[in-house]
Amino acid sequence: MLAIHRILYPTDFSDEAGPAFTLACALARDYGAELVVMHARTPELFIAPEGVAVMTPDDDEATARAQLARYQPPDPRVRMTRRLVEGYAAEAILKLAEELKPDLIVMGTHGRTGLTRVLMGSVAEQVVRRAPCPVTTVRGRQPVPVDEPVPVAAAVPVGACG
Repeated sequence: MLAIHRILYPTDFSDEAGPAFTLACALARDYGAELVVMHARTPELFIAPEGVAVMTPDDDEATARAQLARYQPPDPRVRMTRRLVEGYAAEAILKLAEELKPDLIVMGTHGRTGLTRVLMGSVAEQVVRRAPCPVTTVRGRQPVPVDEPVPVAAAVPVGACG
């Protein structure tokens, strides 16, 4: 049996990230693990009147905290904490993973392909390639049942760093 004591669930608050939260909660429940829900406030470049480039977060901190507070595990046995960090999504996820040393990262993926993926990149792909622990990605809008324990085969990470 895998030893999972802490699960990191990064979210961008999109609908596509929802199924990954469901899976993360089910795994946290089944393994008795702590679930850390995190959101990265992505900085935007702003040119001040003096011509100085200043990085500013793209979302309001109070709004982001309120959105994080909406995440509630469906099972009261799940121990959950929330983290709001600043930085570009992939870098912020990797930095927090280095700090918290989770046993698993569970994250959603938008499933973009073609030119959109080339232009926007893939946060999930960057995390899978560079994470210090196994990463399970869940494609958006894929229902995951939470009433039954997650089979061990479903808990095997899809991607791992290395």
